[in-house]
Amino acid sequence: MLIPVLSPEQSADWDRHAIDSGMALGTLMNAAGRAVAQVIAARYPARLSGGVLVAVGPGNNGGDGWVAARVLHRLEVPVFVAASPGEPSPLNQQMADLARGDGVRMVEIDGPWPAVTLGIDALLGTGARGSLRPAVAALVQRLTELAVPLIAVDGPTGLDLATGVVHGLALGARVSVTFGGLRRGHLLARDESGDIVVVDVGHPAADVAWPTLMTDQVAAGMVGHFPTAAHKGSRGRVVVLGGAAGMSGALRLAARASFATGAGLVHAVAPAATIDPLVGAEPDLQTLRHSFELPLSSALIELLDRADAVVIGPGLGRDAGRLAFIAAVIRQSRAVVLDADGLYAFTGELPLLRELAAAHQLILTPHPGEFRRLFPDLAGNLELNPWDTASRAADLLGVTLLAKGVPSVVATPGQAPVTVASGNPGLATGGSGDVLSGITGSFLAQGQSPAVAVALAAQALGRAADLAARRTTARGLRPMDVVAALPDVWRAWESMRLVRPAPRPPILLELEAPQRW
Repeated sequence: MLIPVLSPEQSADWDRHAIDSGMALGTLMNAAGRAVAQVIAARYPARLSGGVLVAVGPGNNGGDGWVAARVLHRLEVPVFVAASPGEPSPLNQQMADLARGDGVRMVEIDGPWPAVTLGIDALLGTGARGSLRPAVAALVQRLTELAVPLIAVDGPTGLDLATGVVHGLALGARVSVTFGGLRRGHLLARDESGDIVVVDVGHPAADVAWPTLMTDQVAAGMVGHFPTAAHKGSRGRVVVLGGAAGMSGALRLAARASFATGAGLVHAVAPAATIDPLVGAEPDLQTLRHSFELPLSSALIELLDRADAVVIGPGLGRDAGRLAFIAAVIRQSRAVVLDADGLYAFTGELPLLRELAAAHQLILTPHPGEFRRLFPDLAGNLELNPWDTASRAADLLGVTLLAKGVPSVVATPGQAPVTVASGNPGLATGGSGDVLSGITGSFLAQGQSPAVAVALAAQALGRAADLAARRTTARGLRPMDVVAALPDVWRAWESMRLVRPAPRPPILLELEAPQRW
């Protein structure tokens, strides 16, 4: 199942569609509250006996909290509800009456509270915007002083689930439980959201135009096997152009990542000063000595004609003449991954890039700084809405574009954006982008479409970084640690393909918070 990544407006539309399809909103609310109680009971069984405080708002999010409180109370868990001021919605009032009728106890928001070992934040829902009202802000402050794990219903109060912006003091959740799909703010503000658990409450099928999340389960179904009779030519030929003086490491990382992703042949094209020491250091590589200037030699033209994918940019340098050289290489190639200095060369040259994209498969992988340089008119909204911003850039050029960030977004004209949320701060290291380019080039050379190739590559990079960080920590993570962990990713994905993980209804997805140390 594809997990949608929703804006608050799309979330509201989904609820309306559910109601139009015959699903009562009260039924959705009961399913949501029960799912919250189920997640809490599964994750914190030892803490339940110490008591749970549920902070509820007057809206439907508060109604979910009342349902969870009632469910836990029926299981003989000590439960106390603190309700923020405001006229409750009809459904909120209905669920509150049922809970109080069952014996759920209330406490005043400014009165004494009993000692508890867990807190539930059901104050504000997906549609909340702007600064908190003073009474809610005071309640948020008091909840943080409990110093117990907090479970957020939909998302932490104070976090804008559209943009990831934190208004004042946000309740940092240990776990956020959300319904049917992720909200954009969850992925834009991972530190505040904690672990994210998506539960099924009975929504109809999501709109196919909405962004979705790339998961390991989805990736495992896309990565095929090599046939027994495979040979080096059938596994894809990747050519990497880069490694100017002082930057040969970028070329080596991209090449090693291509091999680690299954390429049958990897060729490095660089000036002689880079190639000469590379021959001894990287015996797996085929090499070609070539300056990054025109004209293209007959040997390079022949190599590009045979290449299944060409990676341009890792350590390419920014000397004069790079743009003409890169454009000539693209014209000679079938499929190209353009990154780093390859992107820099097209600053202010979008018409040329659009012209090249019309005749060749192009994948662009800009980080935020490169995106701002290439698309100054679009970049203002990149951090708040990478989905729409990346889609507009991809449509403008007619390319597949990976907007790298937290999260990363893959945009392709005519397709719903794909979101990648794997990885950790250890990837904020020079060379990680070169590893990504090499993985992308390998998948592209093996016959994956540009959109699938780069989405698989970004997911694999992030997952390898997560696995490697368990051994080295995120603080000490190096790009070569990530390359070394790629075989573990392939093993894990193959295991998922062979033995599908057992379903655990109502849980659809559990997304762990990134390791940050």
